[in-house]
Amino acid sequence: MQLTVTGKQVEVGNALRSHVDAALEALLGKYFGTAIEAHAVFARDAHLIRAEISLHIGRGIVINSHASTSDHYIAFDAAAERLAKQLRRYKRRLRDHHGKVHAPTERSETARSFVLAPIDEDAAAEGAADGESPVVIAEMSTELPRLTVGEAVMRMDLADAPVLLFRNRSHGEINLVYRRGDGNIGWIDPAFERGRGSPPPGALPGERR
Repeated sequence: MQLTVTGKQVEVGNALRSHVDAALEALLGKYFGTAIEAHAVFARDAHLIRAEISLHIGRGIVINSHASTSDHYIAFDAAAERLAKQLRRYKRRLRDHHGKVHAPTERSETARSFVLAPIDEDAAAEGAADGESPVVIAEMSTELPRLTVGEAVMRMDLADAPVLLFRNRSHGEINLVYRRGDGNIGWIDPAFERGRGSPPPGALPGERR
């Protein structure tokens, strides 16, 4: 596993690097096996230390976790415990995914991703009147995976992301899963409107779109 440990406005010494390395190796050995690469970032968060962990454990599978406390080690251990809970939750499915790593892969598909500059109230009013578009400050290419709804929810949960766009493997349409304000997960599938979609049993607790 390739590991990088960096600090932003904080010092990261050899002892902390060794602690991170040993903890992640033990955690992966217990719940999964190995990872392609891992990143641990320590940064100052007001009067606290924020630890962020990112594990790339397979094609398209990234696990993100973070925690903030007054101490580097405590912050990292708290973030690692959150990561361990995620690995425990999806342990069987992750191992099934890892076992298929040498299987023929489906054609990769990409989409454009944009970061827009924030707009204040005055600028928003003027832009609405003039028909202007928001300013694009970054443009990236992102993978558009072909997944089942259950797989999409797992990837979104592991990455600690608010939303995930994917192509539904059952019918080939673009779908979206997202975190709702009430704690449930939303699922948008345009295929249902055309009568082509069929929800996989048990794929999502709660509403189907």
